[in-house]
Amino acid sequence: MSINSSALFQHIQRCNLARIQGYRIPFFVSENTFPFGWVEPNLIDELKNYGVRYYNNALYTDHTETEFLTGLGEFLAHRGQYKPHHELFDVYSDITLPPISTIDRGALPLLGIIGMGVHMNGLTRKQGKTYLWVAKRSADKRLDPSKLDHIVAGGIPAGLNAYFTLIKEADEEASIPPSIMQTATYARKISYTIDRPEGLRRDILFCYDLNLPEDFTPTPKDGEVESFSLIPLEEVAEIVCTTQRFKFNVNLVLIDLFIRHGLIEPTTPEAIKLSEMLDPLCNSQPDLIKKHPLFAQL
Repeated sequence: MSINSSALFQHIQRCNLARIQGYRIPFFVSENTFPFGWVEPNLIDELKNYGVRYYNNALYTDHTETEFLTGLGEFLAHRGQYKPHHELFDVYSDITLPPISTIDRGALPLLGIIGMGVHMNGLTRKQGKTYLWVAKRSADKRLDPSKLDHIVAGGIPAGLNAYFTLIKEADEEASIPPSIMQTATYARKISYTIDRPEGLRRDILFCYDLNLPEDFTPTPKDGEVESFSLIPLEEVAEIVCTTQRFKFNVNLVLIDLFIRHGLIEPTTPEAIKLSEMLDPLCNSQPDLIKKHPLFAQL
């Protein structure tokens, strides 16, 4: 089939239009070289109320203990700045080093903190064709209700790595047992920086493939998925190229899948450029995969 590559470029570009320099304030812990967050100016007074210092157009805290940022997240939720998820995520100032703290997942975009997650392509071969299991998100989901999604996707909580998060999410979202998940294979990383209704999303996704038996049917378990559908990969590509039905970041993972499965010839300049654009954060730090603790199980 012929894929409209311009539509794929547009998906990637829409996920990388966030305004940071000159629009948000860097947030530092102590003497760390890199800011762990980027905050909108209208939040400065609220942060100062918690003891954060503001000068030279930057925010600082000298509290290096883990509890300070965890408590900051609780404070901001109590003040009505975001709805808490009651799930802690790690906070990184330098993504080549271990985390400096933890904070409620809902505070990540509010403070412009890097978030990490897993996405998995659930594939099945039938009569010589490749099919993809596609989830439809529940209508009552807080973010992106009723959008199409991967069979398995989720954020990486504090203390877990990508692989064990994948195993956990597979059971919770699609009732896939560990015995099947053992055959999941790591594909690549994807990153993006996007302004969203919930705030600034600076995400790194760890992407996997799983070849499922033809007689296996995923079953919703935790209420986050309304249903699963098995769709030929060519039809999935048509949906991605002509609609916005998939959740925004799922499109990026699928673009990589289309390249790897030959729906886009991988040696063409368009495919090479698409692949490079899918990981701007990590492409700027080529040694990241060798250093980051979350890569230990890849």
